[in-house]
Amino acid sequence: MDFLNGLVVLANFVLIPATSYGAQLALGALGVTLIYGILRFSNFAHGDTMAFGTTVTILLTWWFQSMGINFGPLPTALLALPFGILATGLLLVGTDRAVYRFYRRKKAAPVILVIVSVGVMFIMNGIVRFIIGVGDQNFSDGERFIISARDFKEMTGLAEGLALRTTQVLTVVVAVIVVAVLFWFLNKTRTGKSMRAFSDNEDLALLSGINPERVVMVTWLIVAGLATVAGVLYGLDKSFKPFTYFQLLLPIFASAVVGGLGNPLGAIAGGFVVAFSEVTVTYAWKKVLTYWLPESLAPDGLVQLMSTDYKFAVSFAILIIVLLFKPTGLFKGQSV
Repeated sequence: MDFLNGLVVLANFVLIPATSYGAQLALGALGVTLIYGILRFSNFAHGDTMAFGTTVTILLTWWFQSMGINFGPLPTALLALPFGILATGLLLVGTDRAVYRFYRRKKAAPVILVIVSVGVMFIMNGIVRFIIGVGDQNFSDGERFIISARDFKEMTGLAEGLALRTTQVLTVVVAVIVVAVLFWFLNKTRTGKSMRAFSDNEDLALLSGINPERVVMVTWLIVAGLATVAGVLYGLDKSFKPFTYFQLLLPIFASAVVGGLGNPLGAIAGGFVVAFSEVTVTYAWKKVLTYWLPESLAPDGLVQLMSTDYKFAVSFAILIIVLLFKPTGLFKGQSV
C-alpha cells in the first residue's frame, strides 16, 4: 500500500503536471521551430504573441460569461479560442507586412531579424499590459476536476488521493489534436508541401513556382494558432499574467533547441524533456521517499534539489549544455 500511495503522490505532483506542462511547451516550441525553419530567424516575440492571443481570448471569455454563454463542464475559453487565434493571426500577418517583410527584401542577416523581433516583443508586451493590466487574471470555469482526491480515496481506500484537473486532461487532448492536424497539413496538403520545400531549399522552391509571400503568410497564421492555443492552455492550467509569458520564452526556446531547431518532432520531444526536468528538479521528494524507503532511511529534509523560484534556471542549464555539446539538438535540426 505504501508503494501505491507513493506512486499516487508522484503522479499528483510530478507525472501529471509535467505531462500537461510539456504539452504546453511543445506547442510553443512548434511555433518557434516553424519560424526558424521557414523564415530562418529566432522569433523572440513568441512569448508575447502567446500573451496577446490569450488576452483576446480572456476578454471574449469574460464577455461570453457576462452574457450567460458557457461550455458546460468545459471552460468557456474554448468557445472564445477561435476568435483569439483570428486576432493573433491578423496581428502577426500585419506585423510581418509592416516590419519583417522590409528586412526580408533587403536580404538582411538572420541576426538583424532577431534584433527586430526583440523590438516587436517589447511593443507586444506593452500592448498586452495596456489592454489587460499586469496582475493575475483568472478565466477558468466549468468543472474543476475529472477525479477529485476525495473521490479517489473513497474508490481505492488509499491514504493519498489522485486529483486530475479538467484543464490538465484538456491540455493533453487539445495538444494531440493540434499536433496531428499540423503534421497532416504539412505532409498531405499542397500548401504544407510548399512550406516544407521552401524550408529545405528556398531558391529551388522559387524556381518551382512557389509563392514565397503566400508561404510566409500561412506560416504566420499557423504560428498564431499554435501560440494562442499554447497560451490559453497554459493560462487555464495555471493563471494568466503577462510577465509569466515573457519568462516562458526561455523554456520554449530551450525545448526547440533541445529537440533541434527547425525539426517539429524535436520541438515536441524537447518540450517534454524540459518540462520533466523542471518539475523533477524543483519537486520536494520527501513524501514520496517516506512511502518508498524503510522508516530508518526516511529523509528529514525536503529532498528538493532547487527551489521552484529557480525553475527557469533548469531550462537555461539544459539550453547551455545542448548548445555546448550537441548544437543540432537531440533530433538533427539546423545548427544554431
